[in-house]
Amino acid sequence: MCRLLGYLGEPVSLDTFLIAPRHSLVAQSYQPKEMTAGLINADGFGMGWYKPASQHPPYRYRNSLPIWNDPNFEELCRYISSGSFLAYIRSATLGQSLQLSNCQPFGDRQLLGIHNGFIDRFRQTLYRPMRDCLSDERYQSIEGTTDSEHILALIYETLTQNPTQTLAQALTQSLHQIQAWAKSYEVRVSLNIVLSDGESMTVSRYAYPDPPPSLYWLEVTHPVKGVLVASEPLDADAEMRSQFGERWQSIPANCLLTINPRREVATHAL
Repeated sequence: MCRLLGYLGEPVSLDTFLIAPRHSLVAQSYQPKEMTAGLINADGFGMGWYKPASQHPPYRYRNSLPIWNDPNFEELCRYISSGSFLAYIRSATLGQSLQLSNCQPFGDRQLLGIHNGFIDRFRQTLYRPMRDCLSDERYQSIEGTTDSEHILALIYETLTQNPTQTLAQALTQSLHQIQAWAKSYEVRVSLNIVLSDGESMTVSRYAYPDPPPSLYWLEVTHPVKGVLVASEPLDADAEMRSQFGERWQSIPANCLLTINPRREVATHAL
């Protein structure tokens, strides 16, 4: 299992949430508290961010090194400010190679996405039906071997084929299709996903048939206003209180959480 984080709100230096908290992604890379598979997240990392008030596609920085072993990560986080960013640390599924092309986020034009979870026996089960749903262009754009890249490619393909759909609608349709395949092949799937277009964010906490991995959200009121989503709270005390806002809240299992451009949060059952 990997660990992930998403932020939408007023522009803030990335180190505020990625490095400074006592249980930041850096800390979660070597001492996670709620992982149900694996012990550490040392198989690479990545982050993607949008430049404030810009229509330029989002930027990405990825590395196959552990996050604690990249000399550039801390300096980049101090330098970059953004009102919308995603970050992720990787614990590779058994059999998947440790290479840059397997490191998230994965993007498509203005979109960025990250996935925490798995598809059991992916290459032997859902690999072929998922690829069969992709256009030639998207099929050829896949560079890595992970289930995560294919899951996000399917979501982006769904949006391309249905341009009037919202992120939430496309994600819901894709999740239901993956679940149908999983039932047919009798495999487990785990699909915690964060999608962003720079102005809004859509999040799933979803698995079949087992409970999904942990995922939380927080309304941020200090030092900026926004919304955080994270696999594990960055700074919660015993009562889930945070220095950045009120309390971390668990996203209900098998639900979507949406954050609109006004930073209004809503949950929807899947």
